[in-house]
Amino acid sequence: MKKSLFLMSSLILSTSIILGGCGNNEDEAKKDENSKNTQEEKGQEQDKVKKDEPKKEKETTEGSADFASLISYMEKETQGKTKVLFENNEPQVHKMENVSISLDAYSVVELKDFHTDFNIPFNEETNGGVILAKYTVKNDMDKDVYYMPSLDITFTGADKYYTNYKELIPEEDQLPTKLSYSTDYLLKKGEEVTGYVAYPFGATDLAKINELGTVAVMIPLPLTEKEKYDSTIGSEGRFNLALNAAGSEKVSSNSSFYQDKATMENMGEKKMLKEKSDINESKKIGDVNATLEGYQFTAFTPNEVEAPRFSNFTNGVTLLTVKFKLDNKAANEIGLSSMSSKLTVNDGSQYLLSEGMLLNYSYNDIIKAGEAGELLQVFVLDQEQYEKIWKDKAFELELGPIRDKDAKDTSKGHTVTFTLPK
Repeated sequence: MKKSLFLMSSLILSTSIILGGCGNNEDEAKKDENSKNTQEEKGQEQDKVKKDEPKKEKETTEGSADFASLISYMEKETQGKTKVLFENNEPQVHKMENVSISLDAYSVVELKDFHTDFNIPFNEETNGGVILAKYTVKNDMDKDVYYMPSLDITFTGADKYYTNYKELIPEEDQLPTKLSYSTDYLLKKGEEVTGYVAYPFGATDLAKINELGTVAVMIPLPLTEKEKYDSTIGSEGRFNLALNAAGSEKVSSNSSFYQDKATMENMGEKKMLKEKSDINESKKIGDVNATLEGYQFTAFTPNEVEAPRFSNFTNGVTLLTVKFKLDNKAANEIGLSSMSSKLTVNDGSQYLLSEGMLLNYSYNDIIKAGEAGELLQVFVLDQEQYEKIWKDKAFELELGPIRDKDAKDTSKGHTVTFTLPK
């Protein structure tokens, strides 16, 4: 149990949390011809319905065409028995400027009673499962880039990253073979590469992720210069993979919330209490135009793994996530992980500091000079105080100063204050 790092007082309250046969019969042919118009009309109606309906994930015991041959290969290689537990053929796309990666489809496959030669990546177990994922990386830039497809899986409570195990599926089909050290990870301008990744889970870990319902794939950044790791472009991202029907509902409900870490890393359950969008109030911080776009108050129930981090909040947790747009007219980049803010509550008698550890920003997440981008800020509130004292009073948020990715103040200490409209 981690020791709580929250400090609260009646006058000052701040938080710090560590926080995918034709028929041959002529009579039948004639009959088919006579009914052609009727069938075409029905077909057009059916096509319209199919276009209007969103694609859905499915639970099945048979693999799709994308994965059937891979599953057969895996079963033969491991001498195990396979069963498809869940599939999703709805693509997810993450863009990094003019380079994009898509998760085209994935399949969750149970693998049981396999040869002990394969037990190491399954945590020394001979029963478990494999997530098979199909990815496409595309370079629409006017120059070559370099992309290492270290698309690792993580989930709440994971004690390691889950990565590709090349012995499970044909090596020539794997994305880490097509973009590898031997190819210099080169993705030529205009080039598109598609390949597969196989993620093994022992029975114990498979049970964990099935209970959670979701896992996340971490998306690395491309380089514009070979082996120069400060030449990255775009922002890191995540693909959220539902593993069962409950996970699908979770992913769907999470899409309505701002994508802070509590949402993206499935740290618990959120319930919307109050939200406001399209506020569009703008103020200047030096050479940066900051626009308050919206906010969300959510009741938050951390899951079992994350609960110790919120142990001082015995009266419940409310999260306030605020969304800004920053238009950077300055000469320096804005380091999103370096930005902070202060929230004043209870008619100015108490305040909270923004919680950077509930955001997904890394050192390389920036808004370049001359560009605009999104900034989220998160505050952790005592739910009882919010409900009984704070919610009907003004919330004032002080944003700034503007900092670069090395946390250097680039706006000479200037800040701005917004009052959240009711």
